[in-house]
Amino acid sequence: MAKIPNTNASKSSDQELSISLGAGSRTAFAEIYERYWSLLLSHAIKMLKDEEKAQDAVQDVFQMLWEKSPTLNIHTSLSSFLYTSLRYRILDKLKRDKIEDRFLTTLQTEIESGVSSTDDAMAEKEFARKIEEGLNMLPPKMRTVFELSRMNDYSYREISKELNLSENTVKKQISNSLKILRKSIQKGYLLIF
Repeated sequence: MAKIPNTNASKSSDQELSISLGAGSRTAFAEIYERYWSLLLSHAIKMLKDEEKAQDAVQDVFQMLWEKSPTLNIHTSLSSFLYTSLRYRILDKLKRDKIEDRFLTTLQTEIESGVSSTDDAMAEKEFARKIEEGLNMLPPKMRTVFELSRMNDYSYREISKELNLSENTVKKQISNSLKILRKSIQKGYLLIF
């Protein structure tokens, strides 16, 4: 069965919508939302394997888009910007979930064994804080490359394809990320010991 074209659909390009959004156009925002919501949701569900969490992540992206629209300066295509923003949200969520799961597992083990290792927990917490500080010092693209490599176990080739970078650039970004993280961690431990 042939699909009937929607004659009410806007002919605005993504670039025109981005410009209108920056000027505060609710109509442009609504059109972007209509155009990309289901595509982003589908992508988020594939990554998170949980529809509710995926909806939250996509909603966060659109909330950020509206709140920051007057100051956003989108240098890529609108779709690339939205997918990258969603990827950052999902990676942050996965990282937080991993840390929370590790903490809960450690806590459960301590409860079951009746042993409390406050010093170990404090050292682990400080170590995690230093890693987070180091990650926050990374430029956004470098952080994305690092997180895809170390937290999602992507190969250099997969990262290269995902972010449209050369494999050599990916290797260099990961190497530079590790140097920055090592300095952050070493600095923290020199102060502790």
